Amino acid sequence: MTERVKRLLDSMRLGEHEGVVVYDPSNMFYLSGYTGEGLVLVARGISAIITDFRYTEQAQAQAPGFEVLMTEKGKSHEDIAGALCASGGIDTLYYEEDFVTVHTFNALRESVRGVEWKAVGSEIARLREIKDEDELALIRHACRITGEAFERILPYVKEGVTEKELALRLDFDMMSHGASKPSFSTIVAAGANGSLPHAVPGEYRLRRGDMITMDFGARYGNYCADMTRTVALGQPSDEMKKVYGIVLDAQKMAQDAVAAGKSCRDIDAIARDYIYSHGYEGRFGHGLGHSVGIDIHEDPRFNQVTTAVLKAGQVMTVEPGIYLPGVGGVRIENSVVVREGGCEVLTHPDRELIIL
Repeated sequence: MTERVKRLLDSMRLGEHEGVVVYDPSNMFYLSGYTGEGLVLVARGISAIITDFRYTEQAQAQAPGFEVLMTEKGKSHEDIAGALCASGGIDTLYYEEDFVTVHTFNALRESVRGVEWKAVGSEIARLREIKDEDELALIRHACRITGEAFERILPYVKEGVTEKELALRLDFDMMSHGASKPSFSTIVAAGANGSLPHAVPGEYRLRRGDMITMDFGARYGNYCADMTRTVALGQPSDEMKKVYGIVLDAQKMAQDAVAAGKSCRDIDAIARDYIYSHGYEGRFGHGLGHSVGIDIHEDPRFNQVTTAVLKAGQVMTVEPGIYLPGVGGVRIENSVVVREGGCEVLTHPDRELIIL
């Protein structure tokens, strides 16, 4: 039994006849180290990965503390899970109600008989919130790859280059310097497209005066980085310079407030109230940030409705923005580790406006 499995079973106060079936790949990796397909079944006397022929060797290498069981013709993942539960005397099985499809759940109920079904809720996600030192080392490295990619992309931000070309170059650069892949679909939004917080890079060609928002991150060791910078190609308009200054001040103020014990909603309000007080109410419509780890978006979140309180060891983004339809937008984002009395900044490229 891995330490993380033990922590999960202990945190849920599970007895010897209770188990958890895990399908979410991120949760499977967190508990076992395995990155393939299938399912993980854990209980006091069971630590098993159930997969097919394609992944058995991989599972054995990645998760030496787990029994690896292989499907075969006429014997599905759920059939094997049912046999394990029966032999282990499992009478209560917890499942990921926010991930398992109706089809899969029906297959589970058909194959795993005689158990009471309960939702696992946020138990695994809650354990994942606090990163240990090994996890933090991987995220730091991912952030370093990301920041260096940004610095190397700047000479290529020129008139006539398309958003898509810049996005592809960023992805290639990160992977050329150690990333397994991007953490998410890279965003490059230039000119008026900058008003779209999650713009998809297209064939728009950069022009003088454009502001260009680049939101991207490297995945390293199965952990994510996330950063955003907005740069100018030539002199931007006076309004966009003003917008940049407001967003930068809001980002700095909110980031400086991050510390263990602080309310996530209050930190969101620092940036939001500052932006709204300068006449841009309604133009910052998303949350201030989110946790980052195995997944690019994890809990807790900085937003207007959360009741979460920051804890040491969480990795958070701080990313205010202002978005003006038909004109453009600005977003500036750093990732930080929550500490007692402050935070450790993981994103190091300059936040001041860069005019190329």
